[in-house]
Amino acid sequence: MPPAPAVVRASAPVRAQAQAIVIGSGFGGLAAAVRLGARGYRVQVLERLDAPGGRAYVRRQDGFTFDCGPTIVTAPFLFDELWALCGRKRADDVEMRALDPWYTLRFDDGALMNCNGDPAAMRAEIAKFSPSDVAGYERFMKLSEEVFKVGFEQLGHVPFGHFTDMLRALPALVRLQSYRSVAGLVAKYVKDPKLRVALSFHPLLVGGNPFTTTSVYSLIAFLERRWGVHFVMGGTGRLVSGLVNLIEGQGGSVECGREVAEITVSGKRATGVRLADGEQLKADVVVSNADSAWTYRHLLPAASRRRWTDRRIDNARYSMGLFVWYFGTDRQYAAVPHHTIMLGPRYRELLSDIFKRKVLAKDFSLYLHRPTATDPSLAPPGGETFYVLSPVPHLDANIDWREAAEPYRQAIARHLSATMLPDLEKHVVSSWMMTPQDFRTRLLAFKGAAFGLEPVLSQSAWFRPHNRSEDIENLYLVGAGTHPGAGLPGVLSSARVLDSVVPEARVHV
Repeated sequence: MPPAPAVVRASAPVRAQAQAIVIGSGFGGLAAAVRLGARGYRVQVLERLDAPGGRAYVRRQDGFTFDCGPTIVTAPFLFDELWALCGRKRADDVEMRALDPWYTLRFDDGALMNCNGDPAAMRAEIAKFSPSDVAGYERFMKLSEEVFKVGFEQLGHVPFGHFTDMLRALPALVRLQSYRSVAGLVAKYVKDPKLRVALSFHPLLVGGNPFTTTSVYSLIAFLERRWGVHFVMGGTGRLVSGLVNLIEGQGGSVECGREVAEITVSGKRATGVRLADGEQLKADVVVSNADSAWTYRHLLPAASRRRWTDRRIDNARYSMGLFVWYFGTDRQYAAVPHHTIMLGPRYRELLSDIFKRKVLAKDFSLYLHRPTATDPSLAPPGGETFYVLSPVPHLDANIDWREAAEPYRQAIARHLSATMLPDLEKHVVSSWMMTPQDFRTRLLAFKGAAFGLEPVLSQSAWFRPHNRSEDIENLYLVGAGTHPGAGLPGVLSSARVLDSVVPEARVHV
């Protein structure tokens, strides 16, 4: 008898996870990847640099470890949430140490103000400068708490996808005087000139001019008090590597040296990306953690954009740039605090030079970071790790940083030697600089603006590039250039917004 014919059985359909591509591995992109992975997406993070982190890139040089981006954590619970989504505890992987003081303000005449979360200690610090302003300071902190409850707790993680969302928030924003600037609001409560500076400088931490930034950002003062100011032992890069481990544990990947040249679009729908080497990758969802202006101006064709046209992007207002000098010394400076804000002889006038006149002033205000005050492992034995940051104009200014960078660094070094770091120039053994031009070429920051769009009221909430693109379906934005804004709490909150706007992952058959 002939053999019985083989029975052909229909194979089971192949089931594939929904695919998400995240462009950029800054904190916003890494947080977005964890959240999407927790919702069932297979996530591929693409980073053009040779290591993850974006602005939080870590540079190791001559035995020194330099955190290139944020150095403080003011809302640790936002990181704790990400670890919890993966069934883990952040404290098991990354140690955060509370700082006291958070930072020291050093005025140009040498006067010092130590800032921390103890209300009684802060009242004493205020009284050192102006006893009559203590009551006004208390009223300001009470208002800061009210703004925090609305601006951060209620609105910081919700999408502003429709103008009606803005209208619903408007009464609260008007009641909290969001039409004022931070500096204008502070001036209502305290009279002493130094205290007005001390209570209003916070917008500079997110790229804003205190005299034009909406007073919603006065919430930062209470945000610091609510959770404190923390430093990550081993450097902020430990958080980056911890998040990469979470993503990989979910089955996702973080791929460095993979530059995205274009977000591919079919009709009005994002379909994936094309890499600089020509490779095309398909995705159900594309999330851009690249600078929002760069995303629209350079990664999407003009024909696909109605709202974020070239003209609108070019004419928007952008944050200041940064000049950052990273240096290591072969001696120690034990008396220097972990964070020092060194204020120059001018305040409003210097800010005008930076934001309006766009000129490189001869004077400066500086942020001096000495992480080895808390973690000596970041420098070789007997040495110290530092960076010093100076706000400067972005690239609309007529400054050739190829010529200006070294003289500017030398001026800052002389100033530090004369004030806080004696004989500094004799003891620098490792050095590296970043200018606004480096932010443009290395980090693809539009106009070299270190924090993206300037946080004025007309560029906040609904007026900012939306977390769900207004122009392209399946395209989402996270990071400093979208809602709610810059700073670690802001970019991590932008990833929280995705939980509300990205659809549930579907299994493809």
